[in-house]
Amino acid sequence: MAIMGRSSASTFGIILLMCLLLQYETIHAATHVVGGKRGWTFNVADWPNGKTFNVGDVLEFKYSPLFHNVVAVDSDGYNNCIASTDAKELKSGKDRITLSTGTYYFICSRFDHCSLGMKLAVTAV
Repeated sequence: MAIMGRSSASTFGIILLMCLLLQYETIHAATHVVGGKRGWTFNVADWPNGKTFNVGDVLEFKYSPLFHNVVAVDSDGYNNCIASTDAKELKSGKDRITLSTGTYYFICSRFDHCSLGMKLAVTAV
């Protein structure tokens, strides 16, 4: 049986602590189903009110891909319901986005859905 020296034990302890800190965000991350039970649908713009979103949390968009999509836009795209031609479009019906620090904007670019409240702004801290 090998006996660990004092410096080896300290190094091991520091490495273990660093690994635990790196895992903290993943362990404490929450998954938020956008729109709750109704999912990604009309009038969902107010859904984030009163909720806290943290770095590492996951937004889960559930919807029918025959009728809707999720497009990541900037604040102008959000305010004007316009997606640029190079905007990232998600269309699986069960999309998941992991949040980093900052504000995220999403719209449904199909038909006139965005103007009917099918848009979302979320800030992760």
